[in-house]
Amino acid sequence: MKNVIDLSSLNENQREAVLWDNGPLLVLAGPGSGKTRVLTCRIARILEQSAGQHFRILALTFTNKAAAEMRGRVEELVPAELDRVRLTTFHSYAAELLQQHGNHLSFRPDFQILSNDADREALLDDVLGRIRKDLAHSLPGHFEATKLLPAVTRLLEQCVPADQAEVLLQQANVENAELLARVYALYREALRKTNALDFPSLIAESLNLLTHHPFLAKHIRKVYKHILIDEFQDTNRTQYRILSFIAQPDPTTLFVVADDDQIIYQWNGASPKRIQALRDDFNVSELQLPENYRCPPQVIELANALIERNLNRSAGKKPLKAVKQGESGNVVRIFRFNTVDKEAGWIAQDIAQRNPEERKNCVVLARAKKLLDLAGRKLEEAGVPVYYAARKDEFKSAPLRMLHAILRLVNSTEDRQSLARLSKAFYELKGISIELAPVLSGASADGKDLLRSWLDEVKRRDTLEEETRWLVETGIKPLLNSLNYRDFADKLLKWAEACQQTSQPDENAFNEFEEEREVWKLLLAEITRKFEGEDVSLHQLLHELDLTSKTPPKPKEAVPCFTIHASKGMEFGHVYLVGLVEDQLPSWAAVKKGDNSLEMQEERRNCFVAITRAQESLTITFSAQVFGWNKNPSRFLGEMGIEL
Repeated sequence: MKNVIDLSSLNENQREAVLWDNGPLLVLAGPGSGKTRVLTCRIARILEQSAGQHFRILALTFTNKAAAEMRGRVEELVPAELDRVRLTTFHSYAAELLQQHGNHLSFRPDFQILSNDADREALLDDVLGRIRKDLAHSLPGHFEATKLLPAVTRLLEQCVPADQAEVLLQQANVENAELLARVYALYREALRKTNALDFPSLIAESLNLLTHHPFLAKHIRKVYKHILIDEFQDTNRTQYRILSFIAQPDPTTLFVVADDDQIIYQWNGASPKRIQALRDDFNVSELQLPENYRCPPQVIELANALIERNLNRSAGKKPLKAVKQGESGNVVRIFRFNTVDKEAGWIAQDIAQRNPEERKNCVVLARAKKLLDLAGRKLEEAGVPVYYAARKDEFKSAPLRMLHAILRLVNSTEDRQSLARLSKAFYELKGISIELAPVLSGASADGKDLLRSWLDEVKRRDTLEEETRWLVETGIKPLLNSLNYRDFADKLLKWAEACQQTSQPDENAFNEFEEEREVWKLLLAEITRKFEGEDVSLHQLLHELDLTSKTPPKPKEAVPCFTIHASKGMEFGHVYLVGLVEDQLPSWAAVKKGDNSLEMQEERRNCFVAITRAQESLTITFSAQVFGWNKNPSRFLGEMGIEL
């Protein structure tokens, strides 16, 4: 077959990675090295060279945005072969795996994903209630759902089997180990009984599935001849164990892209140990992509000087090499202020005085959210709109909460949490109170599901106006029979618009409605694209919705104020890095641990990630006093060779 994918614009190292055909490969790709292009070109070439064959390709990454970007690029290169690629996140792949095979663990394909802590705490409350009934004495004071949830989460993230939890907790000298182990076991049991999973149990149960049913791993390896992993350095131990099951050196070809200089999620289990484990377990060959196409040479010089101080780097790691030509002017600026208030005020004024095109390409980065909030307020005072990148797991406006709750109730007919959310949203929109007790008793007596029983209560209201009866008869009732969620959503949003024109009992009902309506449309379109035009079932839709942030896209004119963690994988014309002082960057915890500690090395990587977001200029600021506390300049300034 004639090659149609043009690789002429790739450099020698990129081309070698794309054309690699000699077993498992680890590509150490620095920031701005074109790794996404390499990954997509490699996928496209494999598809091109194997047209007509039946094997598939699995490509895993960590964010929906990255997956969507790669999917779009592959579609441009080989549109006819796109159905042979599953390009998704680790959590989405885990959800697909459990949809298909979760019956081996007593999960039905339509399981619900508990995407927020409120739902998880409600389930944990039920568990604690059961334990209280069995005990002759009261539970310890700290045995509350909100306080226990982090401990349960950690056990899930570490994939601790329920029957081993007590021993491990005792070995760690955890107080009330026996009782906590019981809570953990009952929580996992409650998830199964309610046909629900949360984020950590998606990964934990996927590993459980592969561990106890090895034929599944064999089947996956047969289906997916090639497995590619993006941002491998971010994998935790459990994700790596899943990879070890589904990607064996023979017959699967493994292609991994990583950068040990960008490991900034140690708190989530990421570690340099993972890259070494890959070397040991898979006998990978290695290539490096040190060329940086993003940053000016002056920034690259700072980045190299900083990161070479770290100890836990790959042996023989090459320094970044700037491809861009050096530019005149103040590419790197350093400013010192007396107070953090003046620091944030100056940044705001400096951004405000830029022309609109430059302003759109600015970003403010900080290690701590408190500094970002201050910078954001100063920008708004200067007349500059601000965008924050906080993850938003749930819709906030009443119409979208009502839509989501109804879809969940159709999918999971006994979901009391969604019933409560539906009634609350409906009251905010129409001022009509639907008590839960008669809905529950009606469902029990008549053998109906909760949504049908709720509709019965709604229709009994004499004050129900024509528009709401229209929604019930033409929107919700047909949904129960056909599962046509697209038509239902269109009708509910149309009904909500009509509600918005009348006076409402709750003035906050439509907060964020306009934004969230657009987010809903974007998410629906993206989910459709992800499944390559296939009919997406209701439970697949809900899984994707629950796994995806509802954060609206950045307005064109807004300046983003991001934590360094939120900025990873992005690039910006002009980067303002604020708060480069001791106890901020590096953090207080890292300073306490010492200069060569794992914590300090990660803080150094945080700084490295921040400065390598810059495409045109980098501005670094710090203050002698931060929120009333005297601070010394960050040690990283000296390490970068910056003289103060």
